[in-house]
Amino acid sequence: MKQGRRHKRGYSVAILLGLEENRAVLWRVFSSVVKHEKTIQLDGARNDVKALYNFHEVVINALRPMLKEGVRSVVLASPVKSNYAENFVGHVQSHHAWLTQGVNKVSFSEMAGSADTLPKVAALAKNAAFRRIISETASAETETLIGLLEKRLNASNQDMLVLYSFKEIEELVFGQWKSGKPKPEYLLLTDGYLAGSRAKNRLHRLMQVAANRSVKTRIVDNESSAGIRLAQLGGIVLLTALA
Repeated sequence: MKQGRRHKRGYSVAILLGLEENRAVLWRVFSSVVKHEKTIQLDGARNDVKALYNFHEVVINALRPMLKEGVRSVVLASPVKSNYAENFVGHVQSHHAWLTQGVNKVSFSEMAGSADTLPKVAALAKNAAFRRIISETASAETETLIGLLEKRLNASNQDMLVLYSFKEIEELVFGQWKSGKPKPEYLLLTDGYLAGSRAKNRLHRLMQVAANRSVKTRIVDNESSAGIRLAQLGGIVLLTALA
């Protein structure tokens, strides 16, 4: 790789959380690359209940802004024969049930392997098991969103709009959101729609503004069942909620 050369990162796929004995390392997994997000050190020993509790809380706080962007798939990687991932999931279930329940739940998957350095993550990414887990975790997340879409389509509440028109989606995302009126909640589109758009500049601007305004954006595999359903609706959909 040439120094200074820029590579397209693609779209967000998942969050990779490497859990080690004395630290946690967060990575953003994009369709083309993996980017380091943050490293969190354990202040104390793992057998210190209070220290471990505080460590898990700091990790969850670091996850929050990433989850708010719309990515709800988290892959936990920890060394073979360790219980680090199991302990973290147990903490989530005991103290943060909101992460595992409801339509906004997070899909957690576990795998054996270290993900605390870029070379280790690169090696992990070449593993077929890693790619399968990423795919399965993302699929579970998007199926949840498609379930939400179907509920909205069948709802009688006109305040929970589903928009399919690119122009209408632009107008709502860019516009003023008034109290008691619909505001954007989820922007869903297929990777096929993204790749084939004739208005790529407008689409990328829409996605950037949506991200800046905390609209959760998810790009779905065109060949998945969720992608096929979105394609039936034109390839792009905006779900709304009351402001």
